[in-house]
Amino acid sequence: MQPRLAVSGLSKSFTMHLRGGIHIPVLSEASFEVYPGECVALGGPSGAGKSSILKMVYGNYAADAGSIVIARKEGGPVDIAIADPRMVLSIRRSDLGYVSQFLRVVPRVAARDLVAEPLVERGAGREEALDKADALLHRLNLPERLWHLPPATFSGGEQQRVNIARGFIAGHPLLLLDEPTASLDAANRDVVISLIAEGKAAGTSFLGIFHDAPTRGRVAEREVDVTAFSPKAAA
Repeated sequence: MQPRLAVSGLSKSFTMHLRGGIHIPVLSEASFEVYPGECVALGGPSGAGKSSILKMVYGNYAADAGSIVIARKEGGPVDIAIADPRMVLSIRRSDLGYVSQFLRVVPRVAARDLVAEPLVERGAGREEALDKADALLHRLNLPERLWHLPPATFSGGEQQRVNIARGFIAGHPLLLLDEPTASLDAANRDVVISLIAEGKAAGTSFLGIFHDAPTRGRVAEREVDVTAFSPKAAA
């Protein structure tokens, strides 16, 4: 079976220009694969580079070296590490979703419209997208009175539920999850676990960070220890 995501020789460092150009190596020669229908967890302590890996896969961070190859549903594989911005945006529309820790709040845009947007971008009709957004928000127990309001004033847990619905609605073949259940109560955590299980059964691939060990144990088939890719370990 062909991997949906193949990361090979991935390295990353940061230069702190406001601190005299201090060079901070983060990752060295990270390599792993994610296959259709599985969830792979990135493990390791804070600062190990887990979020940096997700941001490089999504194209928000540039890699110093290595490749990040995504097998597209249509068209050939694409290496995100060297893809131009237009290609990265195209992949995000068609093949790659991301649930970050924080919702990107858009002023004056209602929660249900924010959730529906990724599905509309993939070509769905507006009414179809809104119906699916409503179903997800209902499933995630967001009160209906909030659906038509901008989420800027929502609580952290409410914003995260909007964020999760927005990430899952489009059915991307590969979904990145950065602490998706961190702000949720037990009932809504179980909803997210169910959404991941349903996605895997449909062939979706997940790469995620789950600091909550019981949640990680319920959703992930494998764990990649990011500390193995520490520059110190490679030295």
